[in-house]
Amino acid sequence: MQDTRPLLLETDFPPLTRLGVDTLQVNLGYLCNLSCVHCHVNAGPTRTELMDAATVDLLLEAADKLAIGTLDLTGGAPEMNPEFRRLVVAARKRGYRVIDRCNLTILLEPEQAGLAAFLAEQGVEVTASLPCYLEENVKQQRGEGVYDDSIRAIRLLNDLGYGHDPALQLNLVYNPVGPVLPPPQQGLQADYKRELGERFGISFNELFTITNMPISRFGAVLLAQGQYTEYMSLLRNNFAEDNLAGLMCRTLISVDWRGYLYDCDFNQMLDLPVLASEGRPHLRDLMLAPDISGAPVLTGEHCYGCAAGQGSSCGGAL
Repeated sequence: MQDTRPLLLETDFPPLTRLGVDTLQVNLGYLCNLSCVHCHVNAGPTRTELMDAATVDLLLEAADKLAIGTLDLTGGAPEMNPEFRRLVVAARKRGYRVIDRCNLTILLEPEQAGLAAFLAEQGVEVTASLPCYLEENVKQQRGEGVYDDSIRAIRLLNDLGYGHDPALQLNLVYNPVGPVLPPPQQGLQADYKRELGERFGISFNELFTITNMPISRFGAVLLAQGQYTEYMSLLRNNFAEDNLAGLMCRTLISVDWRGYLYDCDFNQMLDLPVLASEGRPHLRDLMLAPDISGAPVLTGEHCYGCAAGQGSSCGGAL
């Protein structure tokens, strides 16, 4: 697989500094039941990287030390980590807002029986990937049968109160098909609500539009199809300075499955550690020096993806 990393390291992206840490976004491993074309993690069923129990314990200690507000769990399919449910229970007991970045189909896997009910019981916020409300577009990105399974999973969540009960937030995530920017979030959200409601009688709270990042699997596709330069020009030409204030890297730390720290999930995939001039910081180091406000954020050409157009973050448009 071709790698865009060498092309992204040198950049003229404006310098950024941290405001503090409110969120730990934790990659529990690269194991996943799907292999999506747009996946910047290159996750899949054959990946073996998973956060172990000792690192989960250290993560909880660090979260307490930092007094975070949000624990944002991602993967792969984070639910496939054997420590997932223990971590969720411990985090909710501490009063943290817990987000599960769910691919929906995992809720239907036989070995995950009761998972949806568990998420509802714990009051976990589900942010679920549904790249489009049209079956053909989902099929292109995620494979045969994924669309139907995703609809079944949303119905299951709706039956448990998600999308209806104010305490059970269900958000959907849209990714474009191919090297284009997402359309305006509010208009697309209205389309999603109308189409999914009329066709399937399902509901959700918010739609997040997220720009595809030119790294890992999607980056390799851009290179293979000769579209990398054109896509980067699109991102740069649509740079909006107003987006800089809301970039998630200013208040978030990304933690990989081994406990190492990064400015964001994308830097994690590019192996660009937080505070790069100080080696490779780990959760243990963060506990010793929890205040990193004012520290520089390590940027690259891919950062234009977050700052282009309406902006892009794990919480949607900026």
